[in-house]
Amino acid sequence: MATEFEIVFTDPEMDPTEAQGVAALVFREVDRLEEELSRFKPSSDVWRINGLRAGESVYVDYATIDCLMLAKAAHEATNGAFDATAGPLMTCWRNPDGSSRTPSEQELGQARRSVGMDLIEIDPAETRVSVKADYMTIDLGAVGKGYALDQAVRILEEQEVAGALLNAGASTILAWGLTPSPDGWQLDLDLSPPVMIGLKDSALSCSGFDVQGAHIMDPRTGHPVPAEDKRWYLQAPTAALSDALSTAFVVMSADERTALLKKFPELRHYV
Repeated sequence: MATEFEIVFTDPEMDPTEAQGVAALVFREVDRLEEELSRFKPSSDVWRINGLRAGESVYVDYATIDCLMLAKAAHEATNGAFDATAGPLMTCWRNPDGSSRTPSEQELGQARRSVGMDLIEIDPAETRVSVKADYMTIDLGAVGKGYALDQAVRILEEQEVAGALLNAGASTILAWGLTPSPDGWQLDLDLSPPVMIGLKDSALSCSGFDVQGAHIMDPRTGHPVPAEDKRWYLQAPTAALSDALSTAFVVMSADERTALLKKFPELRHYV
């Protein structure tokens, strides 16, 4: 997930020692999920899935199943704008040193054979994942941070914590339970003109190009999305959902975003 996680407690009954203990439990769970979901760790489920060849399968942990099913749902809801398998396409557009390049249509065609959420088969009952193509590159980064925050809430509930604000590198924030004011956590969104919202029992994610440049791929065209001096904020009931959809909204057209917001009225979009 390659980001820093922070937690702010709002429970007036908590003393510093208790807060440190609960925070340690949360961060331990985040570390566990990092070991399981990172595509860069040879011991992770995702690493092992990416090493499969067409027709092969592997048994994985429940968290990996959860994230893959979330990724499939986001892919369907966004008409393919969100695709956790788009890695081979992005590789085509980058040199080994990370600099940009323009691939040939032949290269893109070859990469597309390994891209598509339909190439992943998930068996939740058996906790098994199968692939239908060689050289797939699954990346759950656009779901994993939010999923980790959602799982942290389970720990807070078990520990009977009244409320907290959880932050994954400022790109995804989750407000849960007791807030500093009845209107929730007051957040200033970096928009023009500026927008202030109250976040309460929901999550907010931000996507844009100011940190990594043109790093978001449109899996439907096989081309990177042109970088803009702009940010997209998406508020959703869960952090995993806001995480995934804020990325998809960068790719989607205005009409597509409007249609999705009408279909899911619990979402809020700020741009």
